[in-house]
Amino acid sequence: MSSTLDGRELILGVTGSIAAYKAVYLLRELTRRGARVTVCLSEHAREFVGPLTFRTLSGRPVLTTLFDPQSDAAVEHVALAEQAAAVVVAPATANLLAKAAHGIADDFLTTVLLAARCPVVVAPAMDGGMWQHPAVVANVATLRARGVTVLEPDTGALASGLNARGRLPEVDSIVEAVLGALTPTRDLAGERVVVTAGPTREPIDPVRYISNRSSGRMGYALAAAAARRGAQVTLVSGPTALTPPAAAGFVPVQTAEEMREAVLHHAQRASIVIKAAAVADYRMAHPAEQKIKGKRDLTLELTPNPDILAEVAARAGGGTFIVGFAAETHDVVANARAKLQAKGIDLLVANDVSRRDIGFDAEDNEVLLIDRWGGGRALPRMPKAAVADAILDEILALRVAHPAHKVLR
Repeated sequence: MSSTLDGRELILGVTGSIAAYKAVYLLRELTRRGARVTVCLSEHAREFVGPLTFRTLSGRPVLTTLFDPQSDAAVEHVALAEQAAAVVVAPATANLLAKAAHGIADDFLTTVLLAARCPVVVAPAMDGGMWQHPAVVANVATLRARGVTVLEPDTGALASGLNARGRLPEVDSIVEAVLGALTPTRDLAGERVVVTAGPTREPIDPVRYISNRSSGRMGYALAAAAARRGAQVTLVSGPTALTPPAAAGFVPVQTAEEMREAVLHHAQRASIVIKAAAVADYRMAHPAEQKIKGKRDLTLELTPNPDILAEVAARAGGGTFIVGFAAETHDVVANARAKLQAKGIDLLVANDVSRRDIGFDAEDNEVLLIDRWGGGRALPRMPKAAVADAILDEILALRVAHPAHKVLR
């Protein structure tokens, strides 16, 4: 199981929406994950973003018309569709949805959609109340009945100035949908998984807090991967700038105490608990009720926060697999093994956060997996989405080797 797209042939269709510029970021993320992407632009999409931009990023010719004499591939729409592992249309206008639903093939992109026998993922973007229009609703229902993955557009500010549903889904959400469409097995079906992510914030006064550099990316990647593989996922997250995976239940928290309460509640029936959050070790013994004023030396009285990981492990029955994380700056292996023993958990994921290219607030990670049965292996640097799948693979492998952890609560 992998969150990479190494060697996968994808077709990215772009239609005439103001959100077409976001397809550039989507293309960059797909290629970063190893996909080989051919871009098809509708006639009106070229009014927003030119073919040269997509050609430069993809390293491939951009297809715009069925009858381009300069393109050898222009008349090979059937062959192109047969070679593709998936077709992604982002943004997809209401016009594209209507054509696809009714089998209209009057340009390269709609002809590819008609010829495609691979998974198709459509990310709509449209203005005003168009998404709720009965014709659009009917077209979406038709496409979904045929097995097309049609994402729900986001709600927010639109080009017209309205605040409504119609924004193109975030790039990460589209990528997750593509990965989900390409995932052949759902090996976590039936599992209940609790994942924690991000930092906590411990108030000093009403405007200041103690926190850390955690971005939450690793935890969010784990939640997305587990949901894609069929698990029922609850993501308990401290404050981040990330969009929660659409398929996961989401519980936002601020402080360590709030995270503890949420985790203990949801872990009661979980078969897997993954504590990827960077919980603050200390909180203010007595937070100030008013903003602290003045420029002067200040001494803060701190008290330890609860050890959520150890408490979850102590309360868990034999059917719950517990995973912890260790962010280390030195003696990574020794400190990780000591934490594994002290917490009484099944698997510990350790990484060196003194490196700027991995760990905190980075897109990649390089980790060491250590289990309580004496095993361990190092994962090379890779995108955090790929690390997430590798961790889930390790959990499943360890439960096969140690069947007591296969029993669901």
